[in-house]
Amino acid sequence: MISKNQIKYIQSLHLKKNREEEGFFIIEGLKLVTEFIRDGSYKIKEIYATSDFIEANEDLLNSKKVTFSEITPEELKKISLQVTPNQVLAIVEAKQNRLNLQQVATELTLYLDDIRDPGNLGTMIRIADWFGIKQVICSKTSTEVYNPKTLQASMGAVLRVNVIYKDFSELIKQANGIPVYGAVLNGEDLYRSNLQRGIIVIGNEANGISAEVMKQITHAITIPAAANNGSESLNAANACAIICSEFYRQLTYLS
Repeated sequence: MISKNQIKYIQSLHLKKNREEEGFFIIEGLKLVTEFIRDGSYKIKEIYATSDFIEANEDLLNSKKVTFSEITPEELKKISLQVTPNQVLAIVEAKQNRLNLQQVATELTLYLDDIRDPGNLGTMIRIADWFGIKQVICSKTSTEVYNPKTLQASMGAVLRVNVIYKDFSELIKQANGIPVYGAVLNGEDLYRSNLQRGIIVIGNEANGISAEVMKQITHAITIPAAANNGSESLNAANACAIICSEFYRQLTYLS
């Protein structure tokens, strides 16, 4: 059973403003919620779940000492953002991740410049996780990591990737001298470039890399297209995946 006040509070967390004020966010669905429970790096305030979920995961819930309430599928629909809610919703405390400058200096880092689509952001965090990139830095104008659509698209990768928000001018002061690769339409062929560890910049879905950040790019790279292609550009997340794949290939197999 869930009270009207609880329903109202959970529904309020559907909005970014309230998530930021309260310091909590929502995760939904079997896979995402169970991953967060098992991982334990985020503090879960409460779980609202149907009897099916509780029965199937009772040992996990008790071993992790998570507070949970049983609700009906109808009650879950009232608090969910999903068209078809999947058994469980959790309220989780947000974290303020810190920049790991040592990782920026020695490993591959992804910088997302003004990424506005939550699904794209989540997908790129998942791509980073797939290719072993431990840190994703977002411009302060990029969409929120705790947006439910971002979390859903990340498929739990936010548990393994350090996602922080920092303007590029602040980052470059701390990471001076590190190669900065920018994904542009007219740069050096990605597959002919001698890629090194550094910062990969992916720009806004419609406008690309901002002029301010572009000034700091040391290596402009391009994904070559087929000669007779009819497309003007690639989706930002698709471009990110291709570029990260080539960096991974060269740094893993050719270095």
